[in-house]
Amino acid sequence: MARLNAYKVPVFGILKRGGKVYTKVIEVIKAGTLLPITREKIMPDSIVSTDTYRSYHALDVSEFKHYRINLSRLFSHKQNYINGNENFWNQAKRHLRKFKGAPKCHFHLFLKECEWRFNNPSSKMQLSLLKQRVRSYFW
Repeated sequence: MARLNAYKVPVFGILKRGGKVYTKVIEVIKAGTLLPITREKIMPDSIVSTDTYRSYHALDVSEFKHYRINLSRLFSHKQNYINGNENFWNQAKRHLRKFKGAPKCHFHLFLKECEWRFNNPSSKMQLSLLKQRVRSYFW
């Protein structure tokens, strides 16, 4: 799902149901930008649920099964929902607020940190992964 943040930098995120999130800072929120990323990260014939943003119209004629959720009217339609993705953006905003702004040139790194934290929710797992990185860097 594409979004604008406080810097008016467009970002895009994909969440696999019950899985991991992927985020990317993008140039513009247009179908021509979003579709290649979607094709790279999602297998053909997968079910893709989005909100009603117009750039997602291209998914209707793509190789995906596309369902739109109008968030102003309801949060889900049958088994299709985007609450997990909304949850990620809420957590990311909350985490980024702590810094009272981040340099625009480094925003993509702050976003990737939010992605990493979401994908590794256990603090024990985070500490273990960080220790592995430090060991591999210094030894």
